[in-house]
Amino acid sequence: MIIEPYKGKYSAVLLFGPPGVGKGTLGRFLASGGDQYHLSSGDIFRSLPGNSSAGKLFYSYAKKGDLAPDEFTVELWKHYVEGLIAINAYNPEDQHLLLDGIPRTLEQAEMLDKYIKVRHIIVLESNNIESLVERLQFRARSEGQVDEVNPKVINHRIEAYRKEIDKLLSFYPSHLISRVNGEQKPLEVLRDVLVRLSHLLCRPVSSSQ
Repeated sequence: MIIEPYKGKYSAVLLFGPPGVGKGTLGRFLASGGDQYHLSSGDIFRSLPGNSSAGKLFYSYAKKGDLAPDEFTVELWKHYVEGLIAINAYNPEDQHLLLDGIPRTLEQAEMLDKYIKVRHIIVLESNNIESLVERLQFRARSEGQVDEVNPKVINHRIEAYRKEIDKLLSFYPSHLISRVNGEQKPLEVLRDVLVRLSHLLCRPVSSSQ
């Protein structure tokens, strides 16, 4: 084998919040300011060719606002991360993974447990459904994702998140979880998140083991 698979667990910070709350913006901010690697499950899914078997499966669920099957999601994520390591885009020995959009269910969290070591969890909270829908519609239009503009589909996605989040968070120790007001301005969200993560992100992965 030319490239040996990484045998340890990936050091990870999980970013949770309803669709449209700004997890991607936060992840990019954090990654640009340090050695972290931001990985969005949405970006992974959207990179799938629409005519591929994986792409057809994903879009058959996405157009209805449903979550893709757990095993499919975790397996796709695993192969994607291995690909990042293979091309030296992500180094698990030196970088924390900022995971945005995965896990989304308790079952996914259980499957991922053998691959990641969760260092901290940020939960961006927002009850402003109208604002979330507007953000998602704007992003969908700008990215040409016509199927994701439908308000019914968007509301279904938000409800799916609300249905799963409490069960999902129960899988992790409460001391690892920080809740942040996601209705603030992006820089205010970033400020509050940095207060909770600075102790971790200022240290190399090796010292966090």
